[in-house]
Amino acid sequence: MEIRQSGSQPSGKGPADYFTGAVRIDPLFSPPDPARVAGALVTFEPGARTAWHTHPLGQTLIVTAGRGWVQREGAAVEEIRPGDVVWFAPGEKHWHGATPSTAMSHIAIQEKLNGSPVNWMEHVADAQYRR
Repeated sequence: MEIRQSGSQPSGKGPADYFTGAVRIDPLFSPPDPARVAGALVTFEPGARTAWHTHPLGQTLIVTAGRGWVQREGAAVEEIRPGDVVWFAPGEKHWHGATPSTAMSHIAIQEKLNGSPVNWMEHVADAQYRR
């Protein structure tokens, strides 16, 4: 058994290669092999968002605060609110983030395949980031 005390892991900034705007990532769990699942609390300031990306084994988002947007390739932007749970299927190209005027936090849970939980792609253009 392992107990990680709240605040025992440092917060990090979302890297500019993968995020637009101010994003804070608070790691929650990432157990050692053979476990594959990891989770983090991600907070997006207004206007902040991920780049387009996929997950080899899918991703679950649990919205904890604020208001955000999600979009999968070829579909409309959809609003998410606290209590909403979003599932992206393996390989589904998508992005997620805050709305232009409201911050949003979610818990992101994904599994690693061959050591990698995500495949990052191009940034979401300002023209795409609208509802």
